[in-house]
Amino acid sequence: MTLKRIRLELARTAEFPEGHPGCGYEFTAPLDRKGKLDTRGWAQDKERCGVRRFWQSTTDEHGSLVHHRGNQWAFAWPGGADDEEPIFRLDKHAFTVGEYISVTEHDGVSRPFRIVSVEALN
Repeated sequence: MTLKRIRLELARTAEFPEGHPGCGYEFTAPLDRKGKLDTRGWAQDKERCGVRRFWQSTTDEHGSLVHHRGNQWAFAWPGGADDEEPIFRLDKHAFTVGEYISVTEHDGVSRPFRIVSVEALN
């Protein structure tokens, strides 16, 4: 298991037809050799699996990557389970630069994000 820092940036939406590099997420997660989330690795090192949400000129939010039964993953924020942002089929994704992931955000809207970097943590 290797911890990676993954950066997602907003992909094309109606509001941002070209996407927006100033809107997205950076998070730390354990990935296996195929680039997929490693559930056992997360269980061993979950306190290091943080997430930062950045959105244009608003204050960054900080939370954690959480795993639930049924292989469901979410970004969790200090407000508790009601503030979690589920990530569609995150367990199926290989984290490869250029691929897309959908995140259902605080406002209930599912938005597309593009993986722009995957870097090993020291």
